[in-house]
Amino acid sequence: MSTFKAPKGTYDLIPPDSAKYLAVREAIAAPLRNSGYGYIETPGFESVELFARGVGESTDIVTKEMYAFETKGGDRLALRPEGTASVLRAALEANLHKLGNLPVKLWYSGSYYRYERPQKGRYRHFSQVGAEAIGAEDPALDAELIILADQAYRSLGLRNFRILLNSLGDKECRPVYRAALQDFLRGLELDEDTLRRAEINPLRVLDDKRDDVQKQLVGAPLLRDFLCDACKAYHEEVRELLTAAGVAFEDDGKLVRGLDYYTRTTFEFVHDGLGSQSAVGGGGRYDGLSEMIGGPELPSVGWALGVDRTVLALEAEGVELELPASTSVFAVPLGEEARRVLFAKVTELRKLGIAADFSYGGKGLKGAMKNANRSGARYTIVAGERDLAEGVVQLKDMESGEQTAVGVNEIVAELEVRLG
Repeated sequence: MSTFKAPKGTYDLIPPDSAKYLAVREAIAAPLRNSGYGYIETPGFESVELFARGVGESTDIVTKEMYAFETKGGDRLALRPEGTASVLRAALEANLHKLGNLPVKLWYSGSYYRYERPQKGRYRHFSQVGAEAIGAEDPALDAELIILADQAYRSLGLRNFRILLNSLGDKECRPVYRAALQDFLRGLELDEDTLRRAEINPLRVLDDKRDDVQKQLVGAPLLRDFLCDACKAYHEEVRELLTAAGVAFEDDGKLVRGLDYYTRTTFEFVHDGLGSQSAVGGGGRYDGLSEMIGGPELPSVGWALGVDRTVLALEAEGVELELPASTSVFAVPLGEEARRVLFAKVTELRKLGIAADFSYGGKGLKGAMKNANRSGARYTIVAGERDLAEGVVQLKDMESGEQTAVGVNEIVAELEVRLG
């Protein structure tokens, strides 16, 4: 036994479960790649100030959950708690917005870190796939991203998820709502931290998950009643585009999500089979974020979907993913000459794209066949000195148990035909 264990609130991805995570990442990324989104990868840590400005000084992420540290050179850095600020920073630094093709469409996949109380579905290290469309203000873009996420989930076989939708208004209409909400919150019995948050960003209080707070929020003014005409029209077009595309959603007037940079469209994907950690992904429009981090005005929209929670949602629905076999052919050599010949055949099969493995370590027939069974291979090639003297190998169908002699020089072509 090792004396070391994975840090609290983290997990290791190991076979065979890791194959599920890879399949989920691929399924989420596939519709993005088909819709003009290019892959981007950013560092695992950034300036603390990037997240303080972008995510919001009053958010739990910045005040309580960020892994921040100082380097030997005196730089204040933080492990990235989310992806949008980093992706926008990278796009601005590379001047992607100046290339003349807006919006800049980007997708990413990676690990993120938040110091939270660990529980099922909530980890201190977690995996997300995200997408950002930078530099265009268009309801069709908001709808596109929601539709692509819906498409990704349905391609995995998920059915019992819901899309919650709201509008957070813009700089024209939100200040009026903010004042009305603050007046309402000042009349409640809230703790000092929550009251302080209400003065900095009252919308964050609506996102408070505590039951005692939520009970007091009954009757709170809703932003949809304060939207200006432009925001109402924008939101209605998003709703109409989703409806026309056959994507069902639920209007949720209290949906604000946990980040300060959202404007207008905001949405969340929730799964009722996950208990308290029901959100599997979400996002929205963030038209002012670029200016917050020192860039030009670049209206943008994006989302991030949790790989970990998507896997849990699949398990809650009993969905079994069709995963490609890790091994299709397993070679069992008996003797030195057979080792040389079969190793060459395995190499040849791999070059043709056929998943093949080999019995290493000089095991006897019984031990090697156990390994062949464990590998899940459809076919096993067995060869000994007598077989090679006759110019053949034994090909065993691991499903039917049928074994046939095939010429050494024909075995690769035979397997190509059988495996399609």
